[in-house]
Amino acid sequence: MVGKDNLKTEDLNLCFEKLMMLGGSGFGKGGVKMEGGVINEWKDIPMELLLQILSLVDDQTVFMAFGVCRGWRDAIFLGLTHLSLIWCNKNMNNLVLSLVPKFTKLQSLTLRQEKKPQLEDNAVETIANCCHDLQILDLSKSFKLTDRSLYALAHGCPNLTKLNISGCTAFSDDALAYLVRFCRRLKSLNLCGCDRTASDSALQAIGLYCSQLQTLNLGWCENVSDVGVMSLAYGCPDLRSVDLCGCVLITDDSVIALANRCPHLRSLGLYYCQNITDRAMYSLAHSRVNNKTTMWESMKGMNDEEGLRTLNISQCTALTPPAVQAVCDSFPSLHTCSGRHSLIMSGCLNLMSVHCACAVQAHRTATTFLHPAH
Repeated sequence: MVGKDNLKTEDLNLCFEKLMMLGGSGFGKGGVKMEGGVINEWKDIPMELLLQILSLVDDQTVFMAFGVCRGWRDAIFLGLTHLSLIWCNKNMNNLVLSLVPKFTKLQSLTLRQEKKPQLEDNAVETIANCCHDLQILDLSKSFKLTDRSLYALAHGCPNLTKLNISGCTAFSDDALAYLVRFCRRLKSLNLCGCDRTASDSALQAIGLYCSQLQTLNLGWCENVSDVGVMSLAYGCPDLRSVDLCGCVLITDDSVIALANRCPHLRSLGLYYCQNITDRAMYSLAHSRVNNKTTMWESMKGMNDEEGLRTLNISQCTALTPPAVQAVCDSFPSLHTCSGRHSLIMSGCLNLMSVHCACAVQAHRTATTFLHPAH
């Protein structure tokens, strides 16, 4: 619930005064007429309208609203479904312990810590004990958390669909494997920097239990190998976005498995995966043809364009221009042209000759303009 504008209390009061002054049907001098009565003061606003107003402001303003009156406080506790505490630079752990038990309807909770880590296991255990409807949880950069937190979430929050534990370096792969046995509805999982957590055995568990997974970030998880990635490809056929940047052990076999088994793949990050060769690129190019019939059957009536839209092969220095050009030609949404870079090739000077169709057309147009036929 992060708004674009940070409305202050006086702004809310001004809005209310303008509302009170409106004329016409449904409005009177004694207040604003609603179906359930007349609004004379802020405390008279129905809970549904209050929550709609608060959805437009930032979370600090929501906390200010607690102090307006008891009715508002109760309405916020009972009705709030999305909450972010990233603005809290001190005492986040105590704030979670005191407030979360009152937010029984929370579906989304963001506890990302931008500065020093504050969250401890007892806060996550409180979340697991009180927020059984939670679907989205961001615990990124929570360096103090241990396996206790993942075990608690496994039992208390089985409805999780999106989990971000990037930078949580203390979690073990056993704890992650345990979590996914219970949280089988996961569609998005961010493990960036969790080198100890994202092992091949953990990825095998994800492939076994999380068949609905669509987005996975394994950036800089240096222990991941082809064994883990291939397990994911076979167990999670709906994968749309996979980031393997810095996974230095993977080879062409990982990319080939993803190309052949994940027909909806839209984004693939292979930055600094220097074992990747042309064999992987040609597999991606051919997957467009191999998956076309299946994708057409499953996507009839949809406007979603098929195929890769983003590919990062920066620092993959073993690749050659013909192989990468084959990928670019196979997927029209991959661009090398200015302002639309979705085929990222930084550090690959030998690939400078690779261009998307619109970049080639732009070059031809410019050449024609500069050297018109006589």
